[in-house]
Amino acid sequence: LHAQNFDAPDSRPGSGTRLSPLDHKPKFPVPCDAEDPFKAFPKPPTDPLEVKRGLAVARARLLRAGSLTTLPPVEGHTDVKERLNPGPGQKQPSAKRLPNTDHTEVRSGPHKPGPRRTASESRITQPGNDSGVRPTVCRGGRRTELGNGDDTTSAEENAESLVWNNMIAPLLQQLESVAAGSSEGSVDRLCDLCDGLHGTLAEADMLGRHCKRRTGILRTLFRLIDLNSDQLNLQIAKLCLALCVSGNNLLNICKLIFQISRSESNDILFQNNSIIDSFLGILSNEDVSASGEALLYCVGTLKFLSGNSAILRLLLDKNCIGVSQKLIQRLCIAEDTNFTIAGHILVQLTATLRNLADHPDSRPLFISFSILSELCLVLRHHHKDQDICTNISRIYSKLSSYSECRLALAQTPDCYQLFLELLSKHHQKQDLVVRLLFTLGNLTAKSNEARQQLFQCEGCVDTLLQLYDSYQRRDYSPHAPPRKGPPSPSKPPAPPVTVQEDEDVLVKLVRVLANMCIHPAVGPALATNTTCIQLLMETIELRSVQESEELLVNVAATINNLSFYQEESSVLRHSQLTIAKLMLKLVLSSSMDAMLEATRVYGNLSQSKDVRDFIMQNKVHQFVVTLLDSKSTEMCFSACGVLTNLTLDPPNRVSLSLEGAAAKLVDCLKDFGPGDWQLAGQVCQALWNMIGGGSEKLLDTQERESLLEILITYLG
Repeated sequence: LHAQNFDAPDSRPGSGTRLSPLDHKPKFPVPCDAEDPFKAFPKPPTDPLEVKRGLAVARARLLRAGSLTTLPPVEGHTDVKERLNPGPGQKQPSAKRLPNTDHTEVRSGPHKPGPRRTASESRITQPGNDSGVRPTVCRGGRRTELGNGDDTTSAEENAESLVWNNMIAPLLQQLESVAAGSSEGSVDRLCDLCDGLHGTLAEADMLGRHCKRRTGILRTLFRLIDLNSDQLNLQIAKLCLALCVSGNNLLNICKLIFQISRSESNDILFQNNSIIDSFLGILSNEDVSASGEALLYCVGTLKFLSGNSAILRLLLDKNCIGVSQKLIQRLCIAEDTNFTIAGHILVQLTATLRNLADHPDSRPLFISFSILSELCLVLRHHHKDQDICTNISRIYSKLSSYSECRLALAQTPDCYQLFLELLSKHHQKQDLVVRLLFTLGNLTAKSNEARQQLFQCEGCVDTLLQLYDSYQRRDYSPHAPPRKGPPSPSKPPAPPVTVQEDEDVLVKLVRVLANMCIHPAVGPALATNTTCIQLLMETIELRSVQESEELLVNVAATINNLSFYQEESSVLRHSQLTIAKLMLKLVLSSSMDAMLEATRVYGNLSQSKDVRDFIMQNKVHQFVVTLLDSKSTEMCFSACGVLTNLTLDPPNRVSLSLEGAAAKLVDCLKDFGPGDWQLAGQVCQALWNMIGGGSEKLLDTQERESLLEILITYLG
């Protein structure tokens, strides 16, 4: 739990054994001393929460806070298979476990949801220093003002005694009586009684800490937990929270609710219960230093519940995102002594926010509460925590697909520099790297300002190219020829990952390069970068279109963008023939996208006489003419660009005419011209080059008359 999600990134159940089952019963004790009912309770630990780091990926486990009862230690080591493979409907526990809990494993079966019950609002306020008393008042009520004298106090006590004797005590007796029986409908009956007790206390203004006999109520409720009913335990927990339990009592109740939430079959219980309001109240009001572990279990429960679409909608309606923003702000300013527990809470909170980001109605809330900027602040404070960084990268990769979220993120100061630093620091964590690159690709897709800001960040190009080199060579290093140029800095060996995962990183990374070089100041700089051009050429050489279509299409698009800049210092300009040969692999493939990008590259490179000769000698012009029949405006436009350059050389005009190029160009003008004036202009330019030098005979009489008719129509 402490460092990772309770379950897999996208849905329940999750991967890995992350949370331990709750193996012990919470046998809440009956205090022996009636006069001082809290005397028997152990005091909370006086030392601040201590943590210690585990091995490798295991996050430090929180030490168990003092609980209501002294229970035997957890038995033995739970079988690994059992922890890794929970039963059907059980949300998988986390590999990084919660502290040992004091509650028994709840055996849940099918429960009938109880009848609709009175929802009562509970206020959770700041805890006191002791384990059982809160000095704050949870509800407005009958406080004895100074000077009122003993008469007022006595009257209030008499009124409370009257309510207790006539209404509350009988309900408590019924609870104990029904619990002692074993009838089939006892659970539903107990739930109804708890609900009735809740309503009675609310009407008598005896919720919170007002009731002087609340200890007796809690004692009765605690005993009911032994019945092992999830439905009943949730009712008990709701009532305990309404009574403003604190300290270890609050922690144990949060553990109990967390245990119930681990099973998907119990989601319906939370839908029909107002306990989510109580949980959000805890997150809003409890202090990290005093109730950090309770907050951890609360957020862990919300993480589980947010995987349910119906509860997800409830969380949005109950302002969960606004509550999360305030909690993030408190966690980011937590003292050093609470830094670790704050990190544990943030792991679960960011995982919850990722689930919330899936709902389309959440996007305006993420923006209005400045969550995207707040998460950047979290990244700066917890940049060493891979789990927090990965969760936040998942949020960014999801939301950056939408223009309003891209704008909000782009306006966050130094977000580009922050992403580059994380890419460098966590370069071996593929799932984090690929999401950060995807986010950068989204940010630079349509914004020239974003392209320039990213490029101007310190170490931008070096960081991206080092990543490119590292991931390209993970699986192809034995076959890759040695590359000239500055070597990448030495880095520890990369962890074993699949070829597809490596390729996914390269797809996203090359997309960032392609987007960046559209900017007129960035493109020429990258075109002169030897390492960049060599890596792109190496990718085409090493990969096949059949296995790596998306990657090669992105590489070709990047080369096309870079080939637009024909400065003398361009490395790509001096490698034009080599690139032209590599493009043959894409032209001859069965992928239309690969053909299109390769044709665009030839359109830029064919400005060179050497490349034009290469195209004619290798019969590439025949393929280009065929593309005019593709019925695709993009394909026809790219083919016309190549033909426009090829017809600069008089010998090529005859060869192209023999392939029927002139007639096909007239057909393109007729079919696509009315709807695409840019394409029409490109066709006319190609036709002019082909027949404008006295080669009108390349068109027969019918073709000339058809062309004149089309042109007159367009001019009219």
